[in-house]
Amino acid sequence: MRTETISTEVKYQSGFGNEFATEAVPGALPVGQNAPQKHPLGLYTEQFSGTPFTAPRAANRRTWTYRIRPSVTHRPYEEIDSKLIRSGPFTEVPTTPNQLRWDPLPVPEKKTDFVDGIVTLGGSGDPAMQVGVAIHLYAFNTSVKERFFYNADGELLIVPQLGKLSFHTELGILDVAPGEICVIPRGVLFRVNSTKARLRVAIFARITAYLFAFQNSAPSGPMD
Repeated sequence: MRTETISTEVKYQSGFGNEFATEAVPGALPVGQNAPQKHPLGLYTEQFSGTPFTAPRAANRRTWTYRIRPSVTHRPYEEIDSKLIRSGPFTEVPTTPNQLRWDPLPVPEKKTDFVDGIVTLGGSGDPAMQVGVAIHLYAFNTSVKERFFYNADGELLIVPQLGKLSFHTELGILDVAPGEICVIPRGVLFRVNSTKARLRVAIFARITAYLFAFQNSAPSGPMD
């Protein structure tokens, strides 16, 4: 009798903006084509489109996935309490011209996961126009168990401040510690787990048709 196990060790492929390929079990990726009429393992072919279909081939961003079940088989969405997370247009209160600063968010006393722990500081633009940015802080003390999250408006740039995070996305697992960043593309489902009881994170949501990219200028500051 043959048995297969999936390793829990997280391994990464290097490069920023490169083309990557990975499979959970051998044979999951079709050879020589992206959308076979009949997948060798009986999986469903789906594609994430990160850019408009009119984008030049060199600028095109897409991800081919091969799923056990198609993503459209989810249960109907239900509205939940948004708590302190907000999205543009940010018109709830007048924008002050004064300089402001904030202390770090206190770690919640009651059980709080990623979905409930996001607090929006501010932003600009409007998701309906596909232009804008939002800045959130996040503090939690409980790993997400049964709930997943995704941003339908833009990408998320997540910067851990206190504690190591484990992002379980539908494209793989990312372990991110303070001093590192994590970029979650628009539309990718994920949840956040951690073995730590106290965590704080800064989140930058970018609403645009263009992807995060490094600046052309050299990095500034000490290079120790």
